[in-house]
Amino acid sequence: MSTQEFNSLVLSNADGLKPFAITLTKDHETAKDLCQETLCKAFTYRDKYEPGTNIRAWLFTIMRNIFINDYRRSNRKKQVMDAVKQSISPYASSAEMSARLKEINTAIYHLPAIFKKACLLYLHGYKYHEIALALNEPLGTIKSRIHFAKKLLQKQIER
Repeated sequence: MSTQEFNSLVLSNADGLKPFAITLTKDHETAKDLCQETLCKAFTYRDKYEPGTNIRAWLFTIMRNIFINDYRRSNRKKQVMDAVKQSISPYASSAEMSARLKEINTAIYHLPAIFKKACLLYLHGYKYHEIALALNEPLGTIKSRIHFAKKLLQKQIER
């Protein structure tokens, strides 16, 4: 299948994506973003599509996977923020909380560069294997760097 044929096939089925995206996200703006990201991934990974199979199902699968990954990523961010909030006294004022968050951000900023990249990606919700691919490093190396970054941050924040 040529690129032109694939593009026209995807675009002819793109209209059916928005209702499914709205069902998943319950928000029109987020649904638009999800549709756009789905089409982008479909065009990027067109070599994975097997001609003759159901293109609509393939696009819906891409969309569902993007939605699930984003949901997990946002949950991971929420867990990190909850842990930060728990480390701050429940009786702390907003000024104290702000100072504590600034301290944490400063500690992250001052991590050695080799640890900082992996740690920031992890805090943004990426999985270990996604970070390994992005940084072109072995999975074990990424796990190790994130582990050491966490230990360094704990030491910095305890001070």
